Amino acid sequence: MEDRTTEQLAQDYSAMGDSISLITAVIAGDSMADESAEDRQDCVDRNTQHLELMKAKSDWGSEDFTATDSAISAGKGYTAS
Repeated sequence: MEDRTTEQLAQDYSAMGDSISLITAVIAGDSMADESAEDRQDCVDRNTQHLELMKAKSDWGSEDFTATDSAISAGKGYTAS
């Protein structure tokens, strides 16, 4: 697999930020509050998986993954009710 360009890295890192924001908002009840528990769980699970897959890529530079790690941990611990 080829390394991503600087632009691709920036886009992917930005998309990870979107996933972090969505996971955080769903868990806090600020997003998808009117959706079913199943839909909220699916959203958090999908975005958590996205973060795990993206973080596992080997061509990152000096990006800070602290928020990513926190969102992955929160997403894995989340059970919609």
